Amino acid sequence: MHADIFNRRRRGLMQLMGEGIAIIPTNEEQHRNGDVRFRFRPDSDFYYLTQFPEPEAVAVLIPNREEGEFILFCRKNDPTREQWEGKRAGLDKAIEQYGADQAYEIEELETILPKLLENQSQVFTCTGRHPDFDQQLFAWVNEIKAKVRTGVHAPMGFQDLSYILHEQRLYKKSEELRVMRRAAKLSAAGHRRAMQVCHPGMYEYEIQAALEATFMQGGSAHPAYPSIVAAGENACILHYTENQAICQDGDLLLIDAGAELECYASDITRTFPVNGKFSGEQRALYDLVLAAQAAAIEEVRPERGWRAYHQAAVKVLAQGMLDLGLLKGSLEETLEKETYKQFYMHGTGHWLGMDVHDVGEYKVEDAWRVLEPGMVLTVEPGIYVTPSDQVDERWHHIGIRIEDDVVVGKNAPEILSRDIPVDADEIEAIMRNSHP
Repeated sequence: MHADIFNRRRRGLMQLMGEGIAIIPTNEEQHRNGDVRFRFRPDSDFYYLTQFPEPEAVAVLIPNREEGEFILFCRKNDPTREQWEGKRAGLDKAIEQYGADQAYEIEELETILPKLLENQSQVFTCTGRHPDFDQQLFAWVNEIKAKVRTGVHAPMGFQDLSYILHEQRLYKKSEELRVMRRAAKLSAAGHRRAMQVCHPGMYEYEIQAALEATFMQGGSAHPAYPSIVAAGENACILHYTENQAICQDGDLLLIDAGAELECYASDITRTFPVNGKFSGEQRALYDLVLAAQAAAIEEVRPERGWRAYHQAAVKVLAQGMLDLGLLKGSLEETLEKETYKQFYMHGTGHWLGMDVHDVGEYKVEDAWRVLEPGMVLTVEPGIYVTPSDQVDERWHHIGIRIEDDVVVGKNAPEILSRDIPVDADEIEAIMRNSHP
């Protein structure tokens, strides 16, 4: 994305602040073992406002400050460290490439930031996200309070930046949707590849390797979250990530995986037969989940409440469970007592954006939020049948989830991830044509 986009975001946020100072640190590098660190990924709020990809950085925004409204603290250029660890932007590029009005070495934070805090009306920060930084910030404010006799006043209080910033992030602009479409398209290619290579006897991790290799070949440095590649009974574990089992003939394989591009996530799930052919029971439950998803997607429209699409999915699933004999009783009783939760225990979706479970309130003043154009969410109904004396053995260990990424449009919803088929016949055709 162009630097002007991030400048526009900062200006929009400062307009909402009115006055005061906003302080946004990025994530810290995380130790893995020995001298090894986990791959760094910047804090989403920080990156959303700065596009700055490096660790050890803090962004400061001060509306209407004559010397400059955007101050960035970051690492200085260091040829010796860069020889070992890679190039750094340094102070010059922080200004030239990333749009900072002023840039200082991160080591100067302790001397410069307290001065910037002086005489500010309030401090905006995402309190609780970075506890150690919060403690240091509170200490600086207390130091300023101790200087009151010199004519300096401290900020009167702290405001949670999360609310106004996350409301801003909730509504995706055209440039964000372009990135998310690319991420979904790349994820689709990975899921197709998984269908093509899958056959009985493979390990889950082998399929994961083919899937994620496709992500990387398309320009994604890493998945948006740990890939779930779950065969047979593992598909009934909602967040299974071991990916070590053998895919057996007759199993279903549930893959929940998405690529990340430019810090934007995709989140897609497909379920298909390891041997390329659904059994009768598998097909019956699969078609039920697909019908529930279609009913839910139909409710992803402006002016519909957040829960409407979940309720639509639940109603279809509950009726289907009754029709197939998984549950007994009436639809009204099943919905009232929520007995369907034995087989469908999670919600039908969540916000999607820079975070897989993206920011944004689900309720406003204790009422479920109304959907509006530009919001992006997942639609992911499922059925998970763990063994039980009350359930016929023919349904045991069948786990199915179908998940797509959907944009709330001005009228009809836009499904970002439909480059991957969801129709059972189409899935079987892909697998059949890949294994003559």
